[in-house]
Amino acid sequence: MRRFDFVVTCVCCAMLGYFGWHAFEGPRGYPYRDGLERKVAALTQRFETFQQQRVRLEHKVGLLRPESIDPDLLDELARGQLELARPSDVVAFTKR
Repeated sequence: MRRFDFVVTCVCCAMLGYFGWHAFEGPRGYPYRDGLERKVAALTQRFETFQQQRVRLEHKVGLLRPESIDPDLLDELARGQLELARPSDVVAFTKR
């Protein structure tokens, strides 16, 4: 009976060591989790940037709706697309 208890204890310790090693050094261990947390942080920041960009674009689109057209914005967009200017306008060319 003593030998059986010793064998069971050794097997349990071996399994504990096996799973403990994999928790710290295995392919899905703590270093992997830390890498995932870094990815989540980077993707969260990227998502927030896209959200801000979306809000700006929605605001700009809202200004172009027929119910609330901003005449200045419409004039600016039309001149930019048609590449027209009045003789009294000052035009500054920039390299893109």
